[in-house]
Amino acid sequence: MKAIFRILLVGFVFIGLYSCSKFSKIQKSNDTSYKLQKADEFYSKKKYKNAQLLYEELFPSVKGTEKFEDLYYKWAYCFYYQKLYKDAENLFKGFLEVFPNSPRAEEVDYVRAYCYFKQSPKIELEQVNTLKSMNMMQIFINTHPGSSRIKDATAIIDEGRAKLELKEARSAQLYYNLNQFRSSGLSFNSLLNNYPESQKADEYKLMVVKSFYRFAKLSVPEKQIERFEKVTTEYLDFADRFPESKLLKEAEDYSKLSQKNIKELTNEQTSSSAKL
Repeated sequence: MKAIFRILLVGFVFIGLYSCSKFSKIQKSNDTSYKLQKADEFYSKKKYKNAQLLYEELFPSVKGTEKFEDLYYKWAYCFYYQKLYKDAENLFKGFLEVFPNSPRAEEVDYVRAYCYFKQSPKIELEQVNTLKSMNMMQIFINTHPGSSRIKDATAIIDEGRAKLELKEARSAQLYYNLNQFRSSGLSFNSLLNNYPESQKADEYKLMVVKSFYRFAKLSVPEKQIERFEKVTTEYLDFADRFPESKLLKEAEDYSKLSQKNIKELTNEQTSSSAKL
């Protein structure tokens, strides 16, 4: 078995050296047509790194000719297919600047925006590229109102919004988990304002009510009445916005608890005043 492995290993090395030698000869060729033909062959066989290198070498000699547009188009896609999306986006942008009236302009405009989407990071990280992809897709929709790609562009915008919503929701929940209830209430309110049509909108509003209730409970006595009143205000807003919500009863319970606390605090203050 070891002998067979050695033979296979030697064979792979030989094939690799032969392939490198063959590609090197193509690179050294001064025949532009031949070199371009080989670059296109590599491209069609999905050997994008080889195609990319040849297109780059051919760039100066083909620029300004009728073959330049096709070369530029495939060159950009070489980076895209290698998942080098930042470089691909720059090249697609360059293609649109050089060939704004190309029949491929709509496609390239879409793929350029899609490159930002492909660079969208994990939800825990900054979402700059997510925002860029959404903005670029919206610009695409506005620029190409009759495009067959509008449905896909809209789906990407929706996906980006869902990702941003989830990131914001996790941040608000973290405040709650860390017992930073005022920050939690403000964050969930902001989340609700940013995504009023969310399927979880009533959940966010319940978290606002809960957060301000817990904030009031932990407050110094002098501040509690005012802060329990805030809970009831938020509950009334909940009832106004989501009268059919299954969570309405739970929100109402927090309001009732707050009213009870207000009554007890008021009685205590009245009793203290009477003693004085």
